[in-house]
Amino acid sequence: MPNNQTKALVQGSMMVAIFTILMLISAYVPLISIVSLLFAPLPIAWYSANYKRSASIFVAVVGCILTTLMSGIIMLPFALILALLGVVIGSAINLKKSKLYLFMSSGVAVLLSMAIVYVAYVQFAGINIISMSMELFRESYEQSNELAKTMTGQEAFQPELIDALLKTIELTIPATVTISAFMTAFIIITLNLPVLKRLGLDVPKFAPFQQMRLPRSILWYYMIVLSINLFMRPESGSTLDIIVLNVSYVLWMLLILQGISFIHYFISKKGMPNAVKWIATLLALPLSSFMILLGIVDLGFDVRSLVKGKTKE
Repeated sequence: MPNNQTKALVQGSMMVAIFTILMLISAYVPLISIVSLLFAPLPIAWYSANYKRSASIFVAVVGCILTTLMSGIIMLPFALILALLGVVIGSAINLKKSKLYLFMSSGVAVLLSMAIVYVAYVQFAGINIISMSMELFRESYEQSNELAKTMTGQEAFQPELIDALLKTIELTIPATVTISAFMTAFIIITLNLPVLKRLGLDVPKFAPFQQMRLPRSILWYYMIVLSINLFMRPESGSTLDIIVLNVSYVLWMLLILQGISFIHYFISKKGMPNAVKWIATLLALPLSSFMILLGIVDLGFDVRSLVKGKTKE
């Protein structure tokens, strides 16, 4: 038992040191700062996968404190988010959870930690990041308008269009933050799990993207939101309007992903080169309406079995 405790203490100290070094690189070495941030959860995740959760949380807290002492308070929010993410990833591996569970829990961890950081900034520093970002957007558009007016004599954007665009951005901030949190978690998981596997951990695996099938309940949520928009017509800016708008935004993104997944499945079954998949993915955003429709069809009908059957023929 003493040997195990000594080993845990030594390895915990090593992981704290590696985490702190990665955060210092992120703070002081601009060229590779993003790379070091993406891999900063790795030492905490490794330790959390091998030792109990209480010890992992302690290591994460010590890492955050050392990072703050050595690089300043500016790095504390990043350290908090990445250390918590490392604990969640490692705990999921330790408990032998599926990769879907790991992804969902990691996304929630990033989202909650971002919310904590935002509230802390507002309460203790009096800094509203969202309001500041909106002001920067507005100033950027106004400067672009002034430049265009000086060069061509005409405004590039009508003030009404700018106001409507900024209002839409402001109303969809909850959905944007949620999607960003889960995308961040996905990128970090994708990059770190192969490294953790090389370090001897039994990490879970995702099924290929072309096999992705969202729950069919997504269609019911989409129909409910569509019905509210068609028949209730919520007042612009009301609580119901904000909820419906943000839920719609998230559902659109999910259905686009489902549509792209079906395209990948179709291309794979037809034996086309992988380059075609990349081209189809790049065209997904310009053709987002079509991708949403394709995602709905893929979820609502068993079109994949038709593709599979025709391929066999």
